Amino acid sequence: MLEFEYNCEKEEFRRQAEVMGLQRKVKRGDAWFPVSVGKSYYNSLNQLAVEIFRTRDNEIEHNFEFGRPVVFFTVEEAGKPSAKFLFTGTVSYVDGDRMVVVVPDGAPLSKLQTAESTGVQMFFDETTYKLMFDALDRVINAKGNRLAYLRDLFASRQKAETFSFDPIPFPWLNPAQEQAVNNVLRAKDVAIVHGPPGTGKTTTLVEAIYETLRRENQVLVCAQSNMAVDWISERLVDRGVNVLRIGNPVKVNDKMLSFTYERRFADHPDYPQLWSIREAMRKLRQNRNRRRDEGYHQKIERLKSRATELEIRINAQLFGEARVIASTLSGSANRLLAGQKYGTLFIDEAAQALEAACWIAIRKASRVVLAGDHCQLPPTVKSVAALRGGLGTTLMERIVKQKPEVVTLLKTQYRMNEQIMRFSSDWFYGGMVEAAPQIKYRGILDFDNPMTWIDTSATEGKEEFVGESFGRINRAEADMTLNVLQEYFTKIGKARILDEHVDVGVISPYRAQVQLLRRMIRKKEFFKPYRSLVTVNTVDGFQGQERDIIVISLVRANADGQIGFLSDLRRTNVAITRARMKLIIMGDVPTMTRHPFYKKLYEYVVSLNS
Repeated sequence: MLEFEYNCEKEEFRRQAEVMGLQRKVKRGDAWFPVSVGKSYYNSLNQLAVEIFRTRDNEIEHNFEFGRPVVFFTVEEAGKPSAKFLFTGTVSYVDGDRMVVVVPDGAPLSKLQTAESTGVQMFFDETTYKLMFDALDRVINAKGNRLAYLRDLFASRQKAETFSFDPIPFPWLNPAQEQAVNNVLRAKDVAIVHGPPGTGKTTTLVEAIYETLRRENQVLVCAQSNMAVDWISERLVDRGVNVLRIGNPVKVNDKMLSFTYERRFADHPDYPQLWSIREAMRKLRQNRNRRRDEGYHQKIERLKSRATELEIRINAQLFGEARVIASTLSGSANRLLAGQKYGTLFIDEAAQALEAACWIAIRKASRVVLAGDHCQLPPTVKSVAALRGGLGTTLMERIVKQKPEVVTLLKTQYRMNEQIMRFSSDWFYGGMVEAAPQIKYRGILDFDNPMTWIDTSATEGKEEFVGESFGRINRAEADMTLNVLQEYFTKIGKARILDEHVDVGVISPYRAQVQLLRRMIRKKEFFKPYRSLVTVNTVDGFQGQERDIIVISLVRANADGQIGFLSDLRRTNVAITRARMKLIIMGDVPTMTRHPFYKKLYEYVVSLNS
């Protein structure tokens, strides 16, 4: 199944590279063009890095992040799709419109400086696939070791082993959270923390990690995305835990950078000496071309040996002091962690990770704790054949089905008004999630209904395809969405919105509709004072976030009742559970209610408003 997905993604990348125009790639956030080139230098890890700046289309949200492979290109005539590729690199970090890319040592950087129109775009990421294939091979071939035991345990209905001891009280946690932490501590093999929206999954996981560190010297903490790794790392640092972050954070600020491996390495007292040895080696290599140096090899070997010795010493100290090693799942294969073993591996957002990716990290651990929610966003799988074959079924989902005894459901949520939460709780979680008393009746306006569905069929607007990738939009619904939001803002009052920082999320499952809504908000004078408070994004872009007000534009409106990937109800669960106090759904009722889920949701909202 993974090979299907690999071939599908590779083919899609090749097709896009040949067919898709440059401006389309820029609009999708997959390319920066044009760019200006800043300084080039050797970073603390002795890699050649080049700094680049985006000079146009700065408002477009891009998809570049740490570890992503990219390719530099030049365009003879600006805007034409016939780009000439120069060389590839890997993103070291991105902050706003500035990006640092690590490039091969001999990369012709002068070509970037001299070319008239230079850009950078995403490149096909083979590395992660290679790591997943390698992990699967090792798991399949494992015999008579801990990895083979975990593989067989996860694939069967055999009971997972546990320790037995009296529960430890955690008075600052609620009963379900307290039980989850105790179940993690008791697990010999595997434990799962199932955290529906707003139930304090991260709080529980941080507590479980903190308690585990009372029993173990060091743990490995992973997640599928850099953002999820950052979030849990930051919370652990706030608890006073020494975290060593492998890979650079998405949010580049001093607090986040201070616990990265690169920053710690460069701040080590032995680093200046190491840097000067490396500099001497570079100079020797450059000068060798100019004159014959008979002692060249001996000098280089001596310097290399000294540099290696210093590097080993610095690494031993950094890894020796760290209590938590944090990385993405693919980042756990970093050469820095080669040969390392951990008593416990924690995987956050495990329901969004492909099983093959989880095995990259599991190879290093004796027991596994998975946290997430398989009723929210699934992993991204592009190949239909792979999806049908079960690649989209995550390891967490499989263990939940086969070993319900290792799962603890968190039941008290602290985000949503009770009426917003109730439908999600009943449909996805068997009615077991309850609202905490302090937020049960939270609202913005007196006598306001927390949930509204506005039927957009009256506009007679229909969905349409736009652009080269045939994205779906619904112009009439987009117009109506902004009018409804403007009306609601007027009811609340400008002074109150600005004073209390009432924040709003406008969500659409379709990227093209998101881009249309962003353009419309920018043009509309009314929203000028509120720009910093309004975020427009896809469902995936809102994962893990929350807002006071959420407006959802469902887009679909057709005579056949076709709703496409909106029938993956987990996406809708994410969208409706982002709202703290007010949820407004914009949707064509005749189209949407042909599906039993949306029919039930519509009836529920109508019952609240009657």
